[in-house]
Amino acid sequence: MKKILLVFDGNHFSEGAFAFARELNEKNPILLTGVFLPQADFVDLWSYTDGAMIGPLFLSRIEGEDPGKLDKNIAHFELLCQKNGIDYRVHKDFTELVLPELIKETRFADLLIIGSESFFASLGTYEPNDFLKDTLHEVECPVLVVPEDFSFPKTNVLAYDGSRSSVYAIKQFAYLFPEFASNTTILVYAKENGEHSLPDELNMEELVARHYKDLTITKFNADAKDYFRTPLLERKKAVVISGSFGRTGLSTLFRKSFVNDLIRDHKIPVFIAHRK
Repeated sequence: MKKILLVFDGNHFSEGAFAFARELNEKNPILLTGVFLPQADFVDLWSYTDGAMIGPLFLSRIEGEDPGKLDKNIAHFELLCQKNGIDYRVHKDFTELVLPELIKETRFADLLIIGSESFFASLGTYEPNDFLKDTLHEVECPVLVVPEDFSFPKTNVLAYDGSRSSVYAIKQFAYLFPEFASNTTILVYAKENGEHSLPDELNMEELVARHYKDLTITKFNADAKDYFRTPLLERKKAVVISGSFGRTGLSTLFRKSFVNDLIRDHKIPVFIAHRK
């Protein structure tokens, strides 16, 4: 049984993120921990100098926030879990140090699920914001970013750029989701310099083919972003598996805004894992 964290901003409840967890529970029972973070003040949250973060990892709670909304969301979560036969826990009462506490929660979980549209929507933007990016980079377990409206995956798209991070993400996805082994699986390789050969091709084929029987390897000589256009992946009912996401150590594909674009479009789930 996997322990999965489902994180909610106190004022927003992601039905899409819960729906994904419910589907996982139907395939293999899980322990679902609802983590309810307070509404937060993002003013002067981060300061950066030449790409380096200065100042503490700190979020302050907004004075006068509506605790009734948080309580309603918790009650809704508990009711949904009970109706769907999901073993669950509720974590709340965070202090002002929201991000460090969330990171510590992920240390003791197999997977973190985030609703891409609702996660700290109080920023008033549907772009992947700085807090979301830093959360994805700092967490200590893999992350699944889920839109509100999605199709449960029938196709696994493994994004491989030859890096250790991309291989790590592919392995973590296989270990966490053996129930997806029967899905059509496409390993997509692209390199910024247009390199034709797939790095460690024999080793990668030996690894991935052990987990996925219906496997296709696709190489791109140019920009691979065309392959990741959302309508194509939507039709395939896909989940995309990617390596690093953050301010440093980004994969080649992310430098081309591939993961950022997928999250921003809010159409398909994106699985992200990276080595600490």
